Amino acid sequence: MMLSPLKRFLLAAVLWLPLAFFFWFWLAGPLVWPVIAMAKIVLLKTWPSLFTAVSQGADLLDAHGRVLGHPGYLMQISSGVLVNAAPPGQPARFGFIEPVVNPMIYGYALPLFAGLVLATPLTRWQRTRQIALGCVVIWIAQAFGVVAESLKAVGLDAGQPGVEALQRAGIPLNAVALAYQFGYLILPVLVPAVLWIVCNRPFIDELIRRDATEPAPAGGVERPPSGGI
Repeated sequence: MMLSPLKRFLLAAVLWLPLAFFFWFWLAGPLVWPVIAMAKIVLLKTWPSLFTAVSQGADLLDAHGRVLGHPGYLMQISSGVLVNAAPPGQPARFGFIEPVVNPMIYGYALPLFAGLVLATPLTRWQRTRQIALGCVVIWIAQAFGVVAESLKAVGLDAGQPGVEALQRAGIPLNAVALAYQFGYLILPVLVPAVLWIVCNRPFIDELIRRDATEPAPAGGVERPPSGGI
């Protein structure tokens, strides 16, 4: 049985997407390096009073503070925001907040886009070019989400000291919240879909033309009964 181009594409996407996500997670460390590098430049150059250091890799702790590992896909931040870490009712213990950001939660657009491109009937050069372009665009969108979460972590999540630090830096609190929601909820879904549509308009047009020119299934036409009352 011959499958239509749309069904072939959907079947190929079902096969390619799990493989793309597997390699994305397997290569998580190298794939987040450009994202962390871009976020580091933005954070340290734009808000030096808030951020003092950014590095790739962070300790993964359990509920008791024991180190479980040191994943290379995490981003460690050192900030200039001083907070009281002591529980209520105990003597004050001040320290600088050092949050950890996971860039991977903003990066699933990359395997999603790669899976769609691999499922599209293209030449090897076209696939390579589209995936390379997608990496650049998606890394920029991913870095936006990482920067927004970093501002949220050292500002909104740090309580009053963090809020005051954002205000001293001239950063509106609503802008941080909006940027975080936009980078977390919208960009990872919107960017791969728009990229794939823009890069593959000829294929989409072909699917539309085929659907419009396919003959409708023949069916009987009911005729009114002859004769009158």
